[in-house]
Parts: sequence; structure tokens; C-alpha cells
Amino acid sequence: MILSLLQEPAAASHVDTLAPVVLALAVILAAAKLGGDAAERIGQPAVLGELVVGVLVGNLSLLGVDWFQFITANATIGVLAQLGAVILLFEVGLESTVRDMMKVGLRSLLVAVLGVVTPWVLGWWVGSLLLPDHSVYVHAFLGAALTATSVGITARVLKDLGHAQSPEARIILGAAVIDDVLGLVVLAAVAAVIAAADSGAALSYGALALVLGKALLFLFGALTLGVLFSPRLFSFASRLRGRGVLLATALVFCFTLAWLASTIGLAPIVGAYAAGLILEDVHYKDLAAKEDWQLEDLIRPISAFLVPVFFVLMGMRVDLSALMRPEILALAGALTLAAIIGKQACALGALGARPRLDWLSIGIGMIPRGEVGLIFANIGLTLVVRGEHIIDSATFSAVVIMVMLTTLITPPALKWSLGRGEGRGSNLRG
Repeated sequence: MILSLLQEPAAASHVDTLAPVVLALAVILAAAKLGGDAAERIGQPAVLGELVVGVLVGNLSLLGVDWFQFITANATIGVLAQLGAVILLFEVGLESTVRDMMKVGLRSLLVAVLGVVTPWVLGWWVGSLLLPDHSVYVHAFLGAALTATSVGITARVLKDLGHAQSPEARIILGAAVIDDVLGLVVLAAVAAVIAAADSGAALSYGALALVLGKALLFLFGALTLGVLFSPRLFSFASRLRGRGVLLATALVFCFTLAWLASTIGLAPIVGAYAAGLILEDVHYKDLAAKEDWQLEDLIRPISAFLVPVFFVLMGMRVDLSALMRPEILALAGALTLAAIIGKQACALGALGARPRLDWLSIGIGMIPRGEVGLIFANIGLTLVVRGEHIIDSATFSAVVIMVMLTTLITPPALKWSLGRGEGRGSNLRG
């Protein structure tokens, strides 16, 4: 009875429109917390559990249970998931600052550049090899989906093992900031070229240079001007009365930059990430002292609500039946291998350092794709060239499997690598 009501077209009443949304949110949040708990009990990040439980719920139809199909078809849930991605990238940006990005050093910069270029090339090659009937734009986007690193997973493992302040950790975390920026620039360039191709415009080096310049100008322009403007914005906000001023001001800043990024043809997540990078504790210290809250603590409940919607919905969009096709299973395996090998190129940036660095741990620490890889894949679902979706449901499933596998293997691999380094003692530094 309930299911039949959910599957009927929305009626004129407000209740009928709202009911499927609140039920979908109840299902998603309950599934996310159960999946996250199961993952953490076996030493894996909660995000992996949220993804896996989404895959399971979304594919119950293979067993004849289609109770939850209304969730993926609901446009409001899709918007909330996209908003979750914006909040997620804002939160990731808050973990670093522009100052951190400027002082990463040449070593971290080299690690980051190698960690973006190599996976992009390998992903492009894998796409052209295994999807020869698809356009070059599909191959380029697959490469772009392999570029960014989910440093949160690595940071947690390093902290748990007491290596958060090691030279290797500083290289990894510093490189990851630049890695994310470069990955977003690559995404912007590829997405803009695809959009131009769909409109019939010819691809030229000049057009590509213009897109790259626009992405870089926005990012670094926003970072430069934002650092100057942000303290004044929060100084003004500190004079306002009422509760929740700090959170509201930060979200206004985040959403405005996300909108500005969108208006010039970039993904909104680029602006959200830039907003997070810009904001520093010193910008809003008076307002934080007045409200007795830190911004990260205020963002966390919003993130706990919206981000699981994104991860579970991404999992639900995976079509496990597509993985029964040998070519899609091969694509998932090849993308995973390219993702792992591509990030090992990061280790080359650590060679020749004094004191000697554990290059293997640096390469492993850059492997997980996590949230940014999923966001890239989700954007790919919306891009079309001459009627061909850049990422179709089968290719999307292969990318999500790659994200899950790289996320799954990194914690144990990094523990092994760091343990191996401790066993060898000071030889690694010698």
C-alpha cells in the first residue's frame, strides 16, 4: 500500500510531495549509520560502509525487492546529494588554509603534480583501450576521475599509528592540498571542453588554454581576494545580534563562491573548496569567542545529515548487474590498477630527499580516491556529447568500484608499509 502511494505521481497536496522525501531520508540515514558502524568495526572508514550499504540497498531489485527504487528517481534527494557534495568539499577545504598551500614546498608540489598527471594519462589510456567505441571525451574524463586523492582516509590512519607528524605525513598532507586543487582544475578543463564539443564548437589549443586559465584565475583569484575580504566580512558579522551568525556567514560565503564558480562554467564544488581553504580561525576568532563555538563544530551536524545522502545515493546508482558483463568488470579492475600505479608515481617526488623519505608509504598514502572521485563520476553522469553520456550507468559502476577498492586497500597497506619502515629502523632515514 505504502509503496504504491510512493510510486504514484505527486498530487497537488504538499503532504504528498513531501512524504517520499522524508521517507527516503529516513531510509538513507538509517542505512548510512548501520553501514558506517559495520565498516568502523572492521577498521575501515565509515564512508566505505555508507557506499557499500548504498550499493546493497540499490540492488535489492535483483532479488525482486523494489521498495527503494523511488529514492534514486526522486529529484529532491538528488539535489540534497549535490548539496552534500558542496558541504563536503567546503569541510575538506576547512581542514587546510591558503597559508598551508603556499608553504608545502617543492617536494610536496612535485609529489602532487606527479600524482595528478600520471593517473590522468593512465586512466585515459585504459579508457581508450577498453572503451574503443566511446569518444575521446569519455577517455579524458575517466582519466580525470583518477586524479584527486581523498587525504582524509590517509590522515586518519597516520594519526592512529602515531605518524601524523612524520616527514612522510607532512609530504602527503601538503601534496594532497595541491593535488585537490590540480584535480579540480583538470575537472573544470575537461568538463568545459566536453560542454563546448556538445555545442558544436571545435576543439583548439587556444580554447583549452582559455578554460585552464579561467579555472586557475578563479581559484587563485578567489583565494587571493577571499583572504583579504573574509576578515572584513566576519568582522562585520560579529556586530550582528542573534544566534547562529558564525554558521550563517560561513555558509553565505561558501554558497556565494559555489555560485560564482558555476556562473563561469566551473563545478560548484570548486567554489566550495576554495571557500573552505580561504577561511582561517583568525578571520572569525571574535565571532567564535562570542558564540563559544568553532566553525568546524557548527558545520559537522550539517555534514552528518547531507554527506551520507551523497554517499548512499552514489552507492545506490551502482548497477551490480553491469559488473556481470566481462568488459565492465575488466574496466573496474583496470581503473583500480591504474589508480594504484598512477599514485605510486608520487613516490618519485620523494627520491633524493635528505633525510631519506619512505617513498613507498608516500605513494600508498596518495592512493584512496574517496569522495572526490565519486563527485567527479557524478558530474560525468550529467555531461553529454552529441547524445552520448560521458559516464553511463555501467561506467559509473566501474568508477565507484574503483573508489571503493582504493579506499579499502589503503589503511592496511599503509599500516604494513609504516610497520615495515619501523622494523627497518633508522635505515630508511639513512
